[in-house]
Amino acid sequence: MSNRRVTMRQIAEVAGVSRTTVSFVLNNVPGINISQETRQRILDIAQQLHYVPDTAAQSLASRRAGTVALVLRQSPHQVLSDAFLAPVLRGVSDAVKRYGYHVLVEPLDPVDRSVSYGDLVRSRRADGILLSGPRLDDEELPRIYAEHIPIVMMGQLPGTDIPFVDVDNVRGAWMAVRHLIELGHQRIAIITNAPLAYTSSRDRLAGYRQALDEAGISCDESLIQYGDFTDESGALAMHTLLGLASPPTAVFAASDVVALGALSAIQAARLDVPGDIALVGFDDIPLAQYIDPPLTTIRLPAYGLGWGAGQMLGRLIAERSEVVETQILLETKLIIRESSGAVAAPHQTQPDDLEKEVTTEDQPD
Repeated sequence: MSNRRVTMRQIAEVAGVSRTTVSFVLNNVPGINISQETRQRILDIAQQLHYVPDTAAQSLASRRAGTVALVLRQSPHQVLSDAFLAPVLRGVSDAVKRYGYHVLVEPLDPVDRSVSYGDLVRSRRADGILLSGPRLDDEELPRIYAEHIPIVMMGQLPGTDIPFVDVDNVRGAWMAVRHLIELGHQRIAIITNAPLAYTSSRDRLAGYRQALDEAGISCDESLIQYGDFTDESGALAMHTLLGLASPPTAVFAASDVVALGALSAIQAARLDVPGDIALVGFDDIPLAQYIDPPLTTIRLPAYGLGWGAGQMLGRLIAERSEVVETQILLETKLIIRESSGAVAAPHQTQPDDLEKEVTTEDQPD
């Protein structure tokens, strides 16, 4: 055996998985669906190869700014309403800390075009950018990537090869709506998590349409309403739905925070959830299980999303000349609670065929 340090890439090659999957296992990142068999195989190979973590990673940040910028494409008010942000931020911070970096959080209202988030790196205030909530109308993002500024998206921008870590939004929304269809609902509304300029919003709407189409249910455009990250936007959209001549019997709110607003509007109208209207959210924020009724929702690996993106950015900064995994897609899970009107069997929060390992679109190391 050579005296050279064994790397995660070598473990990944022997195990037949991506380096990111190896990193998730060796760092014991919570919330990631990796089978116990795969976990044990990776741990055994790491032990056989005498893998030792690189404790010198912090030196990589020397002579640099020592920070990475987490750019949130939301207004400050929207950021304060985002209950999903805390575990994501914790994951980012834990990951980049291994590379010797701190996190600079930068809310950036997309309406304000006067601020360039690329300047955070150009002015040496940050060594790289994590962009949360990419938008289709973001003209700066392709320019930043073309300048070879290290950048990783939490989300995707179709038609580009900009690095990203994301969840399968289409699949998650499809699971939520399919659940409502299997409960017998035909008139199912959606309140999006955000305007359609956000790629996550478009993907969740696409999953909604796909589930209806597969079930042979025609899509009534009046049942499509648009949220804007906040509970207020969810309440406003729900008021519109309740005012229809034929209101929905079920609602998929593509964000738990938006779902909380929808729930308040339903209850203010003296209607019962799930008796009159079934409700399903998306994100599984900590509050979701404690509201009345507890919210059926789509669980995201929030910490893993932030951790994976932070680790990818750290590697991009440190290994500019090397090929690294630049496309990671994480799975979601249906969590059944009372708000949808169904009762989950013990240890059966989603169909067995949806229990999968981490799904990656990674390029080989």
